[in-house]
Order: sequence, then structure tokens, then C-alpha cells
Amino acid sequence: MPLIHVSLFEGRTIEQKRAFVQAVTADAAKTLGCTIESVDIIFEDVKKSDWAMGGRLQSDPAA
Repeated sequence: MPLIHVSLFEGRTIEQKRAFVQAVTADAAKTLGCTIESVDIIFEDVKKSDWAMGGRLQSDPAA
């Protein structure tokens, strides 16, 4: 059973998440040769202040 963990900035709508889940589930099942029922996806909504890249918080203004 594949488990797909998705971390992203908070603020996506339920409709966006639903569309993502449908697309990724179908592609994962096809690629991995499993049923769509066996594909699990977990979303982790992350605040920009809890995500850093290149030595700066994503909530900080761009330099």
C-alpha cells in the first residue's frame, strides 16, 4: 500500500485537495500497479513561518 505524504503551505481549498488526491491516486495506482483503494495520501498544512529554505523563513519578506 503506497502512502504519499504531502507537505504544503496552508491555505489550499478542499476542492484543490480533492482534485490533487484524485489525480495523484489515479497516477500512483497506474504506475505502481495497485488498486486506487490501496493508495493513502496524507496532507500536512504548514504555516510559512514554520518552513525555511535557503536560510530564511518563507514568511519573511523577499530580500
